[in-house]
Amino acid sequence: MPQFDAGDEVEITACEDDPRAVGRTGRIVDEVEPGPLTGGRWTVHGIGLLIGPVLCHSHELAKTGR
Repeated sequence: MPQFDAGDEVEITACEDDPRAVGRTGRIVDEVEPGPLTGGRWTVHGIGLLIGPVLCHSHELAKTGR
């Protein structure tokens, strides 16, 4: 499972929570590993004007390196 840190920029390759987010980039919000409250999904913010924060599984995200 890829490890992400708060502020990491990621590309959303799939998103069960909101399919409109696929192909967009955003930033990880979580300071710690996601737990049972989010179903093990990471919170991604800053995706677009009309798309709020989404919850994504690790396999649905790819680090952009920025």
